[in-house]
Amino acid sequence: MFEKILIANRGEIALRIQRACRELNIKTVAVHSEADADAKYVRLADESVCIGPAPSSLSYLNIPAIISAAEVTDAQAIHPGYGFLSENADFAERVEKSGFVFIGPRPDTIRMMGDKVSAKNAMKRAGVPCVPGYDGALPESPAEIVKIVRSIGYPVIIKAAGGGGGRGMRVVHTEAALLNAVTMTRSEAQAAFGNPMVYAEKYLENPRHIEIQVLADEHGNAVHLGERDCSMQRRHQKIIEEAPAFGIPLRLRNKIGERCAEACRKIGYRGAGTFEFLYEDDEFYFIEMNTRVQVEHPVTEMITGVDIVQEQIRIAASQKLGFRQRDIQFRGHAIECRINAEHPFKLTPSPGRITAYHTPGGPGIRVDSHVYHNYFVPPHYDSMIGKVIAYGETREQAFARMRSALSEMIVEGIDTNIPLHRQLLLDAAFVRGGTSIHYLEQKLASLAPPE
Repeated sequence: MFEKILIANRGEIALRIQRACRELNIKTVAVHSEADADAKYVRLADESVCIGPAPSSLSYLNIPAIISAAEVTDAQAIHPGYGFLSENADFAERVEKSGFVFIGPRPDTIRMMGDKVSAKNAMKRAGVPCVPGYDGALPESPAEIVKIVRSIGYPVIIKAAGGGGGRGMRVVHTEAALLNAVTMTRSEAQAAFGNPMVYAEKYLENPRHIEIQVLADEHGNAVHLGERDCSMQRRHQKIIEEAPAFGIPLRLRNKIGERCAEACRKIGYRGAGTFEFLYEDDEFYFIEMNTRVQVEHPVTEMITGVDIVQEQIRIAASQKLGFRQRDIQFRGHAIECRINAEHPFKLTPSPGRITAYHTPGGPGIRVDSHVYHNYFVPPHYDSMIGKVIAYGETREQAFARMRSALSEMIVEGIDTNIPLHRQLLLDAAFVRGGTSIHYLEQKLASLAPPE
């Protein structure tokens, strides 16, 4: 096992990794920007290194600075968390060439799964169902593009091959809008990802977003930890996640989970990963794989008892998985609300100083957050300031506990989306279960602050 790990991230995930390391008796190095010098995880780390000014391009995305920090502190491994450099194959490669262990998949795996076209082809070869569409990148010829899309059938969605985070995609309902959509998506893809390749696939009208959590070691062992429903999202960004997925037959959930674990074995996957699917009419369609820990990993931890971050570390240290598929027991239900520093209905960011802060408690409640009273939320990074997770023996109990937790939680001095969460936890369609990925966007138009 490692003696010291550098955490190449910030916010609640940096604290989460730090806690996992502490349980494993591993020392931690926190890297931070100038804006995060007073962060809780920086103060709690065994060592800390400032790697640059506030902008992430000069700090958390500064590969030479991060590797230098690992060198001067004698860290043995680097955990990238999520976001920033976590799915950057070049970073993983630099880490390993510099003599450190990258806590994640091999660089070539990250590269393969980071390109949506190659990822889709790899999944097809592994027997994982994919959204109907064209197998390669769209050609340059307008006539060929029209022909390809006609064969798929409208509506289609044009996606950037190197995209992610909801960027680089456009829905096209008519042939008249097709070529302009392709051109614009290519330009966006080049600017955002440095890769102008785009592809087309069938646009599903009313799907749910279901994802499968997997763990795989370098010895050929792989398991799935069940599924999460992440359909409550806006602008392709999730805000509420739950596990297990309500209303999907167990046999279908088990079948897709087993296929994902088998796919890991076939592609030689190593580490934690998440297969993301659209689900409609009792069918799963693969859309992408995230080769890192997910924001919503706690709901899976709550219903399985598996510490996913500790397993990442053990796998990176070349240890075998300590359990098989038959050892994984699913118990109860969990739901997570992402707490963002933003206006709850306008969704505009709200950086600033937190003047009052109180977290909820009680049976089945977990809060993952790096903020505290008098903490200053910087304007430079993602607006998420924490997550509230509620566990119950049933979905109904988990929802009741979450309502109670949200009623207790106090964050003053900035706007947060807590009022939005409170309304959604009372929404009849959401409580009933099975809402699609479009539900929240439609709902936001009617939601308003209470009188």
